[in-house]
Amino acid sequence: MKDNQLVAIDLFCGCGGFSYGFQQAGFKMALGVDIWEDAVITYQHNFPDAKVLNEGIATVNAEVILKQTGCAAGEIDVIIGGPPCQGFSVSGKRLIDDPRNQLYKSFVGIVGEIRPKVFVMENVPGLIRLFGGKVKEEVLDDFLSIGYRVKVEQLSADSFGVPQQRKRVFFVGLNKEYFSDNVEFSFPLPTHGEGLKEVVTCKEAISDLDFVPDDTSLGENIDYGLPAATDYQKLMRMGSSSIKNHSITIHKERTKQIIAMVPDGGNYKDLPKELQGTRKVNIAWTRMDSAKPCFTIDTGHNHHFHYKENRVPTVRESARIQSFPDRFEFIGIKTSQLKQVGNAVPPLLAEAIAKEVACIIERGHRECITA
Repeated sequence: MKDNQLVAIDLFCGCGGFSYGFQQAGFKMALGVDIWEDAVITYQHNFPDAKVLNEGIATVNAEVILKQTGCAAGEIDVIIGGPPCQGFSVSGKRLIDDPRNQLYKSFVGIVGEIRPKVFVMENVPGLIRLFGGKVKEEVLDDFLSIGYRVKVEQLSADSFGVPQQRKRVFFVGLNKEYFSDNVEFSFPLPTHGEGLKEVVTCKEAISDLDFVPDDTSLGENIDYGLPAATDYQKLMRMGSSSIKNHSITIHKERTKQIIAMVPDGGNYKDLPKELQGTRKVNIAWTRMDSAKPCFTIDTGHNHHFHYKENRVPTVRESARIQSFPDRFEFIGIKTSQLKQVGNAVPPLLAEAIAKEVACIIERGHRECITA
C-alpha cells in the first residue's frame, strides 16, 4: 500500500482489461509490462499515471519493478497477469522446467521476488483439465513452494454482467507471511443468471451503436446517433461524450449478400448447401444472437457478424461486448485494435475479482493490527 491506496502491477498488461477492472475496484495501477508495442501504447494512453515497460517479463526482475514504480518492498499489494503456458508434458518432466514456459516461470519468479500480499493469474479453461488435472496441480505446487496458498476457479463473464459467454480460469494466491491460515479467499459470487439479474444480451449491449450504415465509414470519433436504451449502455457511456473506434469494415457486396442469408443467431448451417463450405472453419458465417450474451469475442478473424447488420462488429462494438467503457480508447490500426480487444480480460469480470481481493487484503490488515 502507498499513499493509502492499494497498489497493483500487471505483468501481461496487453491493452489493459485486467488492469482496468482492478483500477475500478480502487487499486492504483503502478506498472504494466508487455512485449506487444501496440497494446502498450493503448495501455499508456488509458493509464497515464502508470509506468509502462514495453519488454518481455523474462528480462524484468524485482529491482527493475521497484525502480520503475517508485515502490519499496512491501508496497506492492497485488501482482496480476495471464502468462501463456504452452509447454505441457506428461513424460514426467516438470511443467516449470519446460523452456517453452519461460513466461510462466518468470511470472512465478517475480511473485517470489516481490512477495505481494496477493497474486491473481488468469488463463484459459483448458489449463485446469489438461492431463487429468496434473498441470493444475503443478501450478498449485509451484506457488506453494514460494509461500502462497492458492485457490483456483473457472468463472464465466456473463455471470458478472458482461454480455459475453467467455470462460476463464483464475488462480488467486495469498502470501502465507501476511495471512493467517484461517483466512481464505472467496471468489465472487455470480450477479447475473438464473434466479439473479438477467444476463446482458448482445442487443442490450450494442443496439445504440446500430445507426452506422454497413457501407459507410464514419470515422473514429463521432457523435452518438441514438440514445442509450439500456442500463448497460448507460454504464458504458459514462464519462464519454463521443464514440471512438467505431469505424466499420466495408465488405465486398457478395460477402454482404451471404451474411444477409444468415438469421439472427445463425451460422453457416443456415446457408444454401453450395455456400456452406465457402469458409473452411466451423465458426464461419456466425451471427451474434441478439437475445443472448455473445459468444467469445475473437481477435478479428472476420467470421463473426453483427446480429442485424451485414458486417463484422466494429472495435467499439467488440469492446462493449468485452465490457470496456466507451471512454477507453484503443490505439493502432483496426486489425491491431480488434486483437487488443479480443485478447483482454473483460473489465467487469476483473473488477468483480478485484473487489474480493481488496476485501481479503483489508481483512489481513485488520488481523495484523490486532495481532
